[in-house]
Amino acid sequence: MSGFGAVMLAALVAGTGAPAEAPPPPTAPAPIPAGVITRLPTREREVALTFDACEAIERAHLDHGITDFLVARRVPFTVFMGGRFARDNAADVRALARNDFVSIENHSWSHPRDMRALDDDRIRSEVRRAASMIESTTGRRTTLFRFPGGNADERTVGLVRALGYQVVHWRWAEGDPSPTVAADQLVAQTLARTRPGDILIFHVNGRGWHTAEALPRIVDGLAARGYRFVTVAEVLARDGVASEATKAR
Repeated sequence: MSGFGAVMLAALVAGTGAPAEAPPPPTAPAPIPAGVITRLPTREREVALTFDACEAIERAHLDHGITDFLVARRVPFTVFMGGRFARDNAADVRALARNDFVSIENHSWSHPRDMRALDDDRIRSEVRRAASMIESTTGRRTTLFRFPGGNADERTVGLVRALGYQVVHWRWAEGDPSPTVAADQLVAQTLARTRPGDILIFHVNGRGWHTAEALPRIVDGLAARGYRFVTVAEVLARDGVASEATKAR
C-alpha cells in the first residue's frame, strides 16, 4: 500500500471510532525440523547437484538441455522425482536410470504444495505411491525424500523417516523456477555462495527457465574451484547415514 493509501485507511478507521490496528509483524522463517539434511556430512570440496522433477496438475517433461549435458559429461547428480512425473515420462526416466552416476529419489506422488496440511495416511500414500512407481520404472528403490517446496515440520518429517527415508533439502535456494532469474544470475550466485558439502537445488521439469543455459558455466566454474560432484546418496552411505535410514524398511 502507498503512503497516501495508508493515510486514507487510517482516516477511514478513525472516522468509525474504531482504533486502528498495527500491522502484524513479519513472519519469521520456519525453523528447519530436526532430521532434515541441508548439507552433506563432509569437509571435502564436494557438492551435490540436485534437480526436482515434479508434476502437480499440468503434465511436465524432462528438460533434456540439462540431462543431456550432465550425462555427456558424466557428472554425478540426483533427481528428486514425483511419481506422476515418472509415470508420464517413463521412457526418459528409464534411460536416465541406466547411468550409474545418476541417483533418482522420491519427491512425493502428486507434489502437494504443502504436505503439512495433509493427514498422516495421505502423507504415507504420497511417499509410497511415488516409491512404487519409481521402482517399477527404474528398477531402483528410493531411500531419500524431498518435501515439495521444502514445506515440512516435525510431524511430517517423522512420518517420512518412519518409512525408512532420510529427508534431504538444501541450505539455500537457486530460485530457478522464476523466469526473472537469468542464467548470468544463476551462475554468479552459485559460484559465490557454494561451500563444501552444499546441496544445490534446481528444476529439471521445464520450470528451470534458464538452468540449462547456466549449467555448463556452473559445472565448469565449480570444477575450476576444486569441487568434485557427488550424489547425495553416495556421501550419506559413505558416512553411514543412509544405512541407518533403511533399517525401518
